Amino acid sequence: MARFRKVVVGGTFDRLHLGHQRLLSVALELGDRVVIGVTTDSFVREEGKKGVEPFEERVRAVRRFVEEKGASDRVEIVPLEDRYGTTLEDDEMDAIVVSPETEPVALEINELRRKRGFPPLSIVVIPFVLDGDGRKISSSRLRGEVDEGPCRDD
Repeated sequence: MARFRKVVVGGTFDRLHLGHQRLLSVALELGDRVVIGVTTDSFVREEGKKGVEPFEERVRAVRRFVEEKGASDRVEIVPLEDRYGTTLEDDEMDAIVVSPETEPVALEINELRRKRGFPPLSIVVIPFVLDGDGRKISSSRLRGEVDEGPCRDD
């Protein structure tokens, strides 16, 4: 895999699951330095998400994961107030790690970076992580299972 000077990855990281861990792991593998944006509680509310863990709890989970990977010295965790974070201000960033779901945002970021005279970011798309039933692991599904118990069709 290619190496980059500064990689950015962002998300809500609610109930830090295997999909999040994969996204973060790839960012850590690719970047000499990594900026991890975690959505703030106000941004979560704006997006209409319900039942999301508080910001500080989500940051703690991300920080703990980064520490377990031995990468704390090269990671900066920042609050994400909107979908762009610092990607439109930081000309040192050279790659963004996304899921297929957030790839359109990365394309939008690159268009806005071009308009500001910044080089586009290399976009690294990580496939969804599937559960044992072949379904995408997602925080929204996990929230539903935690709130209502697992739902099975069989």
